[in-house]
Amino acid sequence: MVKRFVVELDSAERKELLSIVNLGNGRAYRIKHANILLKADESSDGWSDKQIASAFGCHPNTVANVRQRFVELGLEAALGRKTQDETTRKRLVDGEVEAKIIALRCSSPPEGYSRWTLHLLADRLVELEEVPSISHETVRQTLKKTNFDHT
Repeated sequence: MVKRFVVELDSAERKELLSIVNLGNGRAYRIKHANILLKADESSDGWSDKQIASAFGCHPNTVANVRQRFVELGLEAALGRKTQDETTRKRLVDGEVEAKIIALRCSSPPEGYSRWTLHLLADRLVELEEVPSISHETVRQTLKKTNFDHT
């Protein structure tokens, strides 16, 4: 199989990668990516993706992705993790909805209840059309995040 992204390290890059590997302190994925690049270097070993993956306990796709990031974006991008362009989901609870949750929690509970429960708060937010849907767990996390005292 022909490699699409060929890794060719210069002496400065090789020296930097060797220092990362030999020192051994740092994030594990960073050390693993350094090892991958060293073994993928065509000017020395030039191992195949499968050999590298089996040697370092990762998937061959990881090796291919590290190669690609090195060729397209450079050494630092290859040593790090791929950054996400945008969040895949928008936040359901923004500052406005947080304020509504706290205001609801501070108000008197519905008739027949002595206090607000997380389920009641979630149901009331949907009734008031503040959010299309929300779980009681999201309400709990919001109240916890704002250090809201339930007493």
